[in-house]
Amino acid sequence: MRFALLMPGTGHFYCGSCLRDDWLGKALRARGHEVTVVPLYLPLVLEDAASDDAVHMGGINMFLQQKSRAARWLPRWFANWLDRPGLLRWASRRSRMTAAPELGPMTVSMLRGEHGRQAAELEKLVGWMEGQERPDVVLLSNAMLGGVASRLKRSLDVPIVCTLQGEAPFLNSLPAPHGDEAWEALAKAAEAVDAFVPVSRTYGDVVATRLALDSARVHPILNGIELGDFEDAPPPLVDREPPTIGYLARLCDDKGLSLLVDAFIELKRKDVVPGLRLRVAGVVLAEDREGVARARSRLDGAGLGDSFDVLPNISRVDKLAFLRSLSVLSVPALYGESFGLYLIEAMASGVPVVQPRCGPFPEIVDATGGGVLCEPDARSLADSLGSLLTDPARAQALADHGRQSVHEQFTSDRMAREIEDLCRMIARRG
Repeated sequence: MRFALLMPGTGHFYCGSCLRDDWLGKALRARGHEVTVVPLYLPLVLEDAASDDAVHMGGINMFLQQKSRAARWLPRWFANWLDRPGLLRWASRRSRMTAAPELGPMTVSMLRGEHGRQAAELEKLVGWMEGQERPDVVLLSNAMLGGVASRLKRSLDVPIVCTLQGEAPFLNSLPAPHGDEAWEALAKAAEAVDAFVPVSRTYGDVVATRLALDSARVHPILNGIELGDFEDAPPPLVDREPPTIGYLARLCDDKGLSLLVDAFIELKRKDVVPGLRLRVAGVVLAEDREGVARARSRLDGAGLGDSFDVLPNISRVDKLAFLRSLSVLSVPALYGESFGLYLIEAMASGVPVVQPRCGPFPEIVDATGGGVLCEPDARSLADSLGSLLTDPARAQALADHGRQSVHEQFTSDRMAREIEDLCRMIARRG
């Protein structure tokens, strides 16, 4: 089959959705399919590289057209100059181009597609895609791209399959009235989508309920990861010294950083595990620095600054080494996560996880057997972490079970195969 995979970029940092989509594209190619990746808004950034591929519906032009109708009539050469990947990366570092609170009106407009202020950019995308080999299916990375669905479907006459990942927290964070307006625009845009693929059943239920989607159009397919770097057997947990609690996600309170710090302070106060350390790693954006500083200040104030390490914006090589150094991982996000690739990567590294009983975490922990659940508060989190850290046999059993489950059930090839089967079914249906 021939796929067109539309992916929004971030410009200067990588995210879980970007990694998942990149793994999906590679796995589909490995299965013999043709995949054309179409970057939108900002350049794509993966763990160790930024793409210089042409960006469509570039963020600067989209922003200018939101602010002024006159921007639609910029000379073609100048509009193309504004879409240069290097310039877009520069702009993304110096402005909050992906920050939800500042994107309300523009989000609504973009979801309205050909009826929004960025219609001229959409027409340029359609024209470009009409000049390429016609895909059998268009894959949308997430429903925030839904504004392009109707126009592309009318032009290309092919099925549209849309992943569901990350939309609800973003839209719910938009200030009034833009949040409700965006949900309404998304519900309208969703009419042109043939199938939705939530990355967890739990998250699929959230979005399907909010958009009143027919269950026949919703096909949950759990995420999978590339396992090439996880093939070597990890060291036993008892050999990982000093005992370490790890966190691997964007370093912000939405992902549970402050909650984990509270739990760590509680564990150290009780001296449950002598020499215990907390190491946190992940993307740090400009708006996250204050929260990281606040976490460090709290630990310094508790006399625990020497037991705390921050590894910002680490490479893939460093991430793999980081995971193999951990005794347990926890990312206690309470905001409504879609999946949590960090859990699967930790389990693939032989690390058990402790997660709050909310969002998709029960679904993932139950499916893998690679961790334990706790209540969404610092005391319960501390107790659950402590129970694993003081029971090496149980922790190792969970780690072994989780690793085996990931290698059997959570591969990028399995994810691609299920996407392939769904797309073949939809294509046959016409």
